[in-house]
Amino acid sequence: MADGQGLTPGIAAAWGVKTPATKGPKPGLGLDRIVAAGVRVADADGLDAVSMNRVAKELGASAMSLYRYVDSKDELLALMIDAALGAVPPLPAEGDWRARLERWAWATVRAMRAHPWATQAPIAGPPLAPNSVAWFEDALAALSDTGLTEAEKPSVVLMLSGYASNHVTVMAQVEAGFLAADPDRAMRTYSDTLRGLADAARFPALHRVLAAGVFDRADPPDHEFAFGLARILDGVEALVLSRKS
Repeated sequence: MADGQGLTPGIAAAWGVKTPATKGPKPGLGLDRIVAAGVRVADADGLDAVSMNRVAKELGASAMSLYRYVDSKDELLALMIDAALGAVPPLPAEGDWRARLERWAWATVRAMRAHPWATQAPIAGPPLAPNSVAWFEDALAALSDTGLTEAEKPSVVLMLSGYASNHVTVMAQVEAGFLAADPDRAMRTYSDTLRGLADAARFPALHRVLAAGVFDRADPPDHEFAFGLARILDGVEALVLSRKS
């Protein structure tokens, strides 16, 4: 149940607005311990393994005792993601907005990659937990002097964070399966298979890509992210420049 400020107990406690009641059989359990246990379970066995019962077992407690600190599993997941993101790394105040956002985007990828299950959790809403809000603030601050409207700045941040999350999710799946054993061989096999399956008359554009050897070997893991990030920032830059003309 949300408190008077519209905050659920765990989020309120994470902000220091309200401390969960400690009466009961496990007064020393603590929100931080519960969240850390959830992160350990997810790191070890994936997001699907996280349940109130499993986390309680990890702590030697009952599932009911967890509800004195978190309102629901969804709230626990939100706090786990916040813990997995960690404190936002310091970004130098100097430098133009583009350089700062680029560093922010790469830092986001590194944080998500350390706990890839975090990208698979359901999105309950905009950032509300402390670390998530701090990451949001730093990206917004990078856009302060761009001339973009206050409504446009969060849209830019959402676009970048969504792009980073999608990259981490897709690459984790591809690297765990398709590219796991021998990335270059997997790509050569894929390229040869496409050449055999796709008729050049029906797929001329694809055959031009194949003829150029684009799929004959695996790119460095973050090559596609770097390319896409640059194109996104190109688009934002065009908008920024249009406001200054």
